[in-house]
Amino acid sequence: MAAAAAALPRVARAESYPARPVHMIIGFPPGGATDIAARLIGQWLSERLGQPFVIESRPGAAANLATEAVARAAPDGYTLLVAVGTNTINPVLYPNLNFNFIRDLAMVAGILRTPLVLEVNPAVPVNSVPELIAYAKANPGKLAIGSFGTGSISHIAGEMFKMTTGTDMVHVPYRGSAPLVVDLLGGQVQVAFDNMPPSIEHIRAGRLRALAVTTATRSPALPDLPTVADFLPGFEASAWAAIAVPKATPRDIVDRLNTEINAGLADPKILARLADFGATAFVASPAALDTLVVEQTEKWGRVIRAANIKAD
Repeated sequence: MAAAAAALPRVARAESYPARPVHMIIGFPPGGATDIAARLIGQWLSERLGQPFVIESRPGAAANLATEAVARAAPDGYTLLVAVGTNTINPVLYPNLNFNFIRDLAMVAGILRTPLVLEVNPAVPVNSVPELIAYAKANPGKLAIGSFGTGSISHIAGEMFKMTTGTDMVHVPYRGSAPLVVDLLGGQVQVAFDNMPPSIEHIRAGRLRALAVTTATRSPALPDLPTVADFLPGFEASAWAAIAVPKATPRDIVDRLNTEINAGLADPKILARLADFGATAFVASPAALDTLVVEQTEKWGRVIRAANIKAD
């Protein structure tokens, strides 16, 4: 009887959650692929659970401001973080953070996954990954490889590519994908690992030449494009977004959010919207996501230390 009585508050909490609006904190300005996907999921959750899920942008410090705000929030399910792959890069890049992502936050559910695209300005005389490697080796230091920020997944993927292939290209960081794509189109930089959404229309129109995607499998958005791993086995550097909560958030709330979000990621309308900008649904359990975070934190830490990357 005592055990049954102890279980009652958990059941009641799961059934009554949410009883007021829920805030979803995102560390980037509105309008990007992650923001759009978060709003799709927020609307889905609002309709399913009967309370507003409000997207709140807190850009700055490579998403660390938003992450710290959620890490310090009450663990009651009413403050969610739209976590991204950058959260697994920042612990090594910013060693003096006031929070520890692995210790202070728990993963809930995935939202989206997108490949990076290895692409070149069409003036570069290469049409494949092996040709790019050969050209870069024949012209050390002459190719500029852009990224959408120092320490970003775009930058880290480029450094991993250079280390893996033994090539020498000059890194040029930008503040976001938009200015990177402008200069790639103009030839100020010749190579980039970019998120698919900002580049895909330029690729389809022939203004940029895509050589490969960085996911382990081909992208449905560009199905004829090989993977980098086809030529460099084990190479993987996809971008992702997911939901995280303060670590002590009750498990029944985590499980309910996971179930509802995964249901949304099976909805044809949401899947079609994700496909519009080259993303796929990222369906995963909390445990699988926790494992992913640990593995990627270790992986990117090795690359950052080997390349001696420092934050701006």
